Amino acid sequence: MSSDDVTIYPATRLQGRLCVPGDKSISHRYALLAALATGNTTIQGYSTGLDCASTLHCLATLGVSIDIGQSDKITGLQVRIQGRGLGGFTQPSTPLDAGNSGSTMRMLTGVLAAHSFQSLLDGDKSLRQRPMNRVIVPLERMGASIKATNGRPPLTVNGTNELKPIIFKTDTPSAQVKSTVLLAGLHADGVTSVHESIQTRNHTELALEAFGVKVEHKDNQVLLAGRQNLKALKLRVPGDISSATFLMTAAAALPKSDVTIFDVGLNPTRTAILQVLERMGALVETKISESLGGEPSGTIRIRYGLLRKAEIMPSEVPGLIDELPALAALATQGGELLVRGAQELRVKESDRISLLTKGLRCLGAEIEEFPDGFHVQGNKKLTGGRANAYGDHRLAMAFAVAALGATGPSTIEDATAVNVSYPDFFDVLKGLGQ
Repeated sequence: MSSDDVTIYPATRLQGRLCVPGDKSISHRYALLAALATGNTTIQGYSTGLDCASTLHCLATLGVSIDIGQSDKITGLQVRIQGRGLGGFTQPSTPLDAGNSGSTMRMLTGVLAAHSFQSLLDGDKSLRQRPMNRVIVPLERMGASIKATNGRPPLTVNGTNELKPIIFKTDTPSAQVKSTVLLAGLHADGVTSVHESIQTRNHTELALEAFGVKVEHKDNQVLLAGRQNLKALKLRVPGDISSATFLMTAAAALPKSDVTIFDVGLNPTRTAILQVLERMGALVETKISESLGGEPSGTIRIRYGLLRKAEIMPSEVPGLIDELPALAALATQGGELLVRGAQELRVKESDRISLLTKGLRCLGAEIEEFPDGFHVQGNKKLTGGRANAYGDHRLAMAFAVAALGATGPSTIEDATAVNVSYPDFFDVLKGLGQ
């Protein structure tokens, strides 16, 4: 067995109380805005995942002074960032390596579009397959010049300090695209507006407001006046609900399970997963305890309930896009799940529809693949087997959740992909099962 593989043994129940790593989405945004602020920002609970480390590495390459404190499995990293102000980055002497992080590449491109120098952004093999035209098109409308290879990385960005504001309507609901345009608009003279057909996660808007930027909201529009100065501050990142989802679905899948997760983000644009878990039969309790930087956080308790059939409508997909693999794994344990309108899954870290289907079938699941989704029928017990995550952290965790309910052991290949978002996932999962 490869050192990248992990064996998962069947479990009877999960019980425990824990915290999860800092939210990836929020960590990326706090770091980027701290680098654009004036003064020193301290971020507590910064994500320990490799994706967020890629953001810090790129910022350091752009001349930003960053001090990373001791890592703590419970509270995450403490990061101090000395902001350089709007337009204050220095031209990098080497390519900017975004690793596996699409968030890093897309949002940083929005900032680099406003700097009058050339920079090259690259990433790993997986990231080089991800589409970037969705951010290239609006940024070129604003005045930047961006070269790509068939719309994919590496990206050569020729920025300008004279960006023009735009009114932009997203073709596909995407928080990353919205954030990229807003970050570029922050440097433009005038008001930039982003229109969404369906509201996506609003971490960028909340973070901007926390840093002192005035953001206007009208229906599904976000409006931002450029050239506003950002003020440094002290922040704390709540736990990542997308990472917590894999523990929640595992608890929902196994009889007599009872898992409580503390200090996890409960932003309303991210909590659709909780309503779906209830629709599928899980017993869910939540309590908001505080709100920092506009981000509510609190406690989630998940207990097993008899699984039921559920359907995810296309309009729900944008709010569940990262959680769909976990929900598919849950459905293999006796429920049923139909997902349509989720073609965006095919252009994530991997083709998550195709590889999710393939991996769950290897574990004994009955799952049908569609161009825009899948149908899981959990009417037979999984046997266990070998499932390859192909470098995708969310697939590795989803396969582990499904494997807990199998009749025999399972091997997750390329399981170290979890380091992208939740390095201690397998240890935590094992601990809950003991």
